Amino acid sequence: MASNPNEEFALSSSVKGERIYLNARIIASILHIPHTGRYVFEHKKWPEVEGFHPNQILSILYPNDPNVHPNMALTTNRLSVDHRLLHHLIVYQILPTGGGYAKLSRMQVFLMWCILSKIEFCFPLLMLKTMVREFSQNKSVLPFGSILTKVFQHFHIRLEGEIATKLKKEDTYNKSTLNRMGWKKQAGIWTYCPKVDQGPRIAIEEQEENPPWEAQGEAAPAQPQAQSSSSTTDYDRMMAPNVPSFNSCVLEVV
Repeated sequence: MASNPNEEFALSSSVKGERIYLNARIIASILHIPHTGRYVFEHKKWPEVEGFHPNQILSILYPNDPNVHPNMALTTNRLSVDHRLLHHLIVYQILPTGGGYAKLSRMQVFLMWCILSKIEFCFPLLMLKTMVREFSQNKSVLPFGSILTKVFQHFHIRLEGEIATKLKKEDTYNKSTLNRMGWKKQAGIWTYCPKVDQGPRIAIEEQEENPPWEAQGEAAPAQPQAQSSSSTTDYDRMMAPNVPSFNSCVLEVV
């Protein structure tokens, strides 16, 4: 792991006997994106960045709530269609850490502030930190699996024998995405119309103290499995990235 804040943060991994070394500059080069801008990565607390105050963005996300404050419940069911779609993009594409999307984490709200305020953010470094955090969790997902092929090709990893996976239509954001999320356009206005059997599950999620992605790997008590119904849980599964597995893959932080 980086020994001091001034030392460049990087990851080292081994795939099929070949060594991979990733830092923000290399990821930016592979994906053809910038590696400049602000950077902060928090798990629980509000990011401390000059010019950012939670109440400012919360007043934008919840304009009908006169009592916004940093410790308020951050639920998505009160977001506008634009902000809910933006949050969905963050959960599944920008900061993919698993779980549902009935609640917002403080880091997700901060990223929404950056995007809405057009504040440049160092995305490659965020990707690296997200990978490390997920690797350290007892129950984790593989974030950014969709970029693995480009990374392997950059380091000349042999891909013969691997099964290619085409991009799913669910990975493209358009009008159908909003329809699957429960939004319908009525008289020119997008209106949230959840299915009948969707309400009870959403109510349960809103009563949870922490969203799934902030569980910190804590073991949950065993519960009987209910029969799956058509709900946002189905959409979570449908939108989750389909990532191929590779043998002999070891991750190290350098």
